[in-house]
Amino acid sequence: MNTTLRRAVGAAVIAALGVPVLAACGGSDDSGSGSKTVTLVSHDSFAASEAVLKEFTQATGYKVKVLKSGDAGTAVNQAILSKSHPQGDVFFGVDNTLLSRALDNGLFTPYEAKGLDRVPKELQADAAEHRVTPIDSGDICVNYDRAYFADHKLSPPTSFDDLIKPEYKNLLVTENAATSSPGLAFQLGTIAKYGDAGWQDYWKKLKANGLEVVDGWEQAYNDRFSGSAAGKKAKGDKPLVVSYASSPPAEVLGVKPLPKEGPTGVATGTCFRQIEFAGLLKGAKNTKGGQALIDFLLGKKFQEDMPLQMFVNPANQDAALPEEFTKFGAKITDPATLAPEKIAKNRDQWVKAWSSLVLK
Repeated sequence: MNTTLRRAVGAAVIAALGVPVLAACGGSDDSGSGSKTVTLVSHDSFAASEAVLKEFTQATGYKVKVLKSGDAGTAVNQAILSKSHPQGDVFFGVDNTLLSRALDNGLFTPYEAKGLDRVPKELQADAAEHRVTPIDSGDICVNYDRAYFADHKLSPPTSFDDLIKPEYKNLLVTENAATSSPGLAFQLGTIAKYGDAGWQDYWKKLKANGLEVVDGWEQAYNDRFSGSAAGKKAKGDKPLVVSYASSPPAEVLGVKPLPKEGPTGVATGTCFRQIEFAGLLKGAKNTKGGQALIDFLLGKKFQEDMPLQMFVNPANQDAALPEEFTKFGAKITDPATLAPEKIAKNRDQWVKAWSSLVLK
C-alpha cells in the first residue's frame, strides 16, 4: 500500500478482479547512461495502468521497467544490501515507518521534483534535503468481512480495545512487523494508543486472543482474509485483517451496478497514517530518466490513476478522486501517528521486542 496508501492495496487484488496490471520485471542492465529504459524498484503492490506508463514513454522517450522486491520492508532491506550496486534508478514505496532506515543508509540522491508545491507540507518528511518525494498517503487499519459478522450476528470491532475481547478470538490475521510495512504500521498504531508502558501488554493479550501472523500483506489479505475476492477463492477463514482504509473499493471494482455497500468494512479506531515516498537511488545509471520518472509519479496523470490501481490517496492535491474510491473507502479523520524522530529512535528495539513477544 507499500505499503498508504501500499499500501495501498496490492496488485494481486486488482488481478483477482480481472483488471489488467502492468508489471515488467528485471534488473537495470540496460539503464546505463543515455539508455531509454528507467528501472523502478518497488514493493509487490506497485501497479499502474499500461496506458499511463505508455504516456510517460511518449512524453519522455523512456520505457519504464518495474522490479518488484517483496513487501515494502523486504524491498527496503534489499535496497540497502545492494546499495553499492543499485538494482535500478528510482525506488518507490519506502514509507514513514521505514524512512529513517533508508535515509540513514544513504540510499538516495537529493532531487527536488516538479510539482512539489502541490503537495501538503505535512506529507513532506524530508523537505529540507529532498532526498525523497511524497507520492501517496493512506491509513493502515483492520478490515472486516461484513458477511461473516452478519451471519454470526456479531458487531464488527471498531477499536484496538475491541480486538482483545473474547468474541473476536481467533478472528484476526496481521503481518509480521519485522518484514511488512502494514504490519509495522499496525504495531506503531498500538504504541501510539497504549504508549511505551502499555503496548507490550496489549500484544500479549492480542496473541492470547488467537492472533495469526503471516509474512506480508499479500498473504494476509489474499490468502487468509475471508472478505477479499482472492480470499474467498483461497477459502480464507479470518474475517479480520490488517490492511488499508482504502481497501474496500477493490472489492467493488468492475461490479455493475455499484452496490450500496461493499463486502468489507474498516474498523476506523484502529488506523495509523502511512506516507509513501519515491527517491532517486544513489549510483543510479540513468539519473535523468529517474528524475523524469519521479516528476511523472507526482504528476496529475499518474496521481489520478493511483487510487484505483494501488488504492492510496494521491499526494498531489490537484488530483481528482474517482467515485468508487470516495464512496467505498473509509475516510479517517483522526488516525494514530508518531513523530518520525520517535520512530527512528525506537523502531528497531520496538520490532525486536515485538518479535520476542509475538513470534516465540
